[in-house]
Amino acid sequence: MATTKAYAVHNSTDPLQPWNFERREPGVNDVEFEILYCGVCHSDIHQVRNEWGGSIYPMVPGHEIVGKVTRVGTGVTKFKAGDTVGVGCFVDSCRTCDNCKDGQEQYCSNGHSQTYNSFEQDKVTPTYGGYSKSIVVNQDFVLHVSDKLPLDAVAPLLCAGITTYSPLKHWKIGKGHKVAVAGLGGLGHMAVKFAVSFGAEVTVLSTSANKEADALKLGAHKFVVIKDEAQLKSVTNYFDFIIDTISAEHDYVTYLSFLKTNGVQICVGAPPTPAAVHVFNLIGGRKSLAGSLVGGLPETQEMLDYCAEHNIVSDIELIDIKNVEDSYKRMLKGDVKYRFVIDMATLS
Repeated sequence: MATTKAYAVHNSTDPLQPWNFERREPGVNDVEFEILYCGVCHSDIHQVRNEWGGSIYPMVPGHEIVGKVTRVGTGVTKFKAGDTVGVGCFVDSCRTCDNCKDGQEQYCSNGHSQTYNSFEQDKVTPTYGGYSKSIVVNQDFVLHVSDKLPLDAVAPLLCAGITTYSPLKHWKIGKGHKVAVAGLGGLGHMAVKFAVSFGAEVTVLSTSANKEADALKLGAHKFVVIKDEAQLKSVTNYFDFIIDTISAEHDYVTYLSFLKTNGVQICVGAPPTPAAVHVFNLIGGRKSLAGSLVGGLPETQEMLDYCAEHNIVSDIELIDIKNVEDSYKRMLKGDVKYRFVIDMATLS
């Protein structure tokens, strides 16, 4: 066992603060790596504050992790010391269900092991995430990361990137499609980048008029303020798809009205409270309200390779770990463009 420095919370009202814990020694098939950067995801706030229920304490958040391999087990064939690697939202799964065999470990029928606030597959050992100096993960759940891109800006691809890449690929969204991205935050700005790269016409839907310049700079073709009735009329029954990245409470019915017949609203943001949608809002235009959860290991590696080839990274603000609590407050105010990333060198 190796003592690892981290930042953790011990209950739902605690501030994040320094905490030491024990990481396991690398097993035969394990990869140990030093964490260089870790993104700060909105879901970190939900889980730290127990807004989704079932939080496990003490908790070390963080599932957008990039670093350098320090040791590997004797059975590891995919990685070696010095390799640049990443870990996303989960670190294991049952490996035996149909979804796991199909490379969709995020939908493991027997429950995958999330990178933090979860349990290993023994259902007993808690998992601790990336707000820490190092991590040990089975090689099958570690990803190759290209050194062509700035690693701090790569880190959010392990969640914000794959969360938006996966539904765009699943629904084969691209040239000829009119796509709306609802919300321009950590997820939204990546959805814009990918949808534009895939050739779709992209419109950002936002409550904040002051985000228009940023949306267009990111590549969006149009910008609509959803508080402006005149602008709303211009996109009623307009879109083939909506990528809904909003993690706060919002009215799904309003967004469904923007879809064409057979349109699909794909939810990737996860508000803390349930929302009701009347069935007539769906059957009137044979519309679909769907969801998507990150991506499996093969698709996540595909996404990382695509980003390296097309020079796509997240727009970030690099922070000292001592300021992570303040970053949560700023995220809740929408005061970030567009992802906070912790420089783990500051955890000393």
